[in-house]
Amino acid sequence: MRIVIALGGNALLQRGQPMTAENQRANIRVAAERIAAIAPGNQIVVAHGNGPQVGLLALQAAAYHDVAPYPLDVLGAQTEAMIGYVIEQELGNLLPPEQSLATLLTMIEVDRDDPAFDHPTKPIGPVYDRETAERLKAASGWVIAPDGDKFRRVVPSPKPKRIFEIRAIRSLVEQGTIVICAGGGGIPTMYDDSGKLHGVEAVIDKDLASALLAEQLAADLLVIATDVDGVYVDWGSEKQTKLGRVTPDELAGLDLPAGSMGPKVQAACGFARITGNEAVIGALTDIVDIVQGTAGTRVRSVGATRPQLASISQ
Repeated sequence: MRIVIALGGNALLQRGQPMTAENQRANIRVAAERIAAIAPGNQIVVAHGNGPQVGLLALQAAAYHDVAPYPLDVLGAQTEAMIGYVIEQELGNLLPPEQSLATLLTMIEVDRDDPAFDHPTKPIGPVYDRETAERLKAASGWVIAPDGDKFRRVVPSPKPKRIFEIRAIRSLVEQGTIVICAGGGGIPTMYDDSGKLHGVEAVIDKDLASALLAEQLAADLLVIATDVDGVYVDWGSEKQTKLGRVTPDELAGLDLPAGSMGPKVQAACGFARITGNEAVIGALTDIVDIVQGTAGTRVRSVGATRPQLASISQ
């Protein structure tokens, strides 16, 4: 079975943790253990978030005044390589030596007329108290938005249109390589009036990019791994209820947060509608059960059937 796994930010850094290399490696090691358990007999592609990491690099760059800070597309490329390196290494420590692994820097085209450029919503970087957030906003011209009882920088999040490296990714997967790609939603790029490709000051949503990746790879299963065990209605109330097996139409009417669960549901529904295959939103810790069909919120169009499962290593 061909499986695309979209690792949420919690797979790299727990909320409130210092963004040290040691903390991120420890979290990735846990994620790698889960992925390694489902690798035998399956084709695996891993995408991941990068919000905290790209935000930290932006802060570090802003602290050096001799040159202009690097733009977000360059910082995104840096984090793709950095995070992919650690995922590769931790998976390599768990899997047989003959299992090939590859991290691929991934450019993704966006539309320059995407309305997201007028309405930044994607949170990146660490959380701040109000005073610090206002100071950074004044100094850097950032757009700041609430995140729980804290505040974070938000940037435009245009929709992904095309994955430039899709043929290379497909070729590697078909040869049995575990591929880490489309990190942080991929490197956002667009064509200018002269037809030249260049980077964009934006962050593509990782889940939407992962859904496009899964669609173009003809994946049997899209797993959107996060820190909760599924999609809930009435979240945070006494009536909260986790959804089990649902159709895209049943999810369409839910009012979900734009910066967190909303894009995950949108990505899952889009993949299920276009391909007829299953998308699952659930906890990274449950990934074995997710692949076996017994955990997470499972999104599938009416009448679609589940593909044959490979055996799972426990």
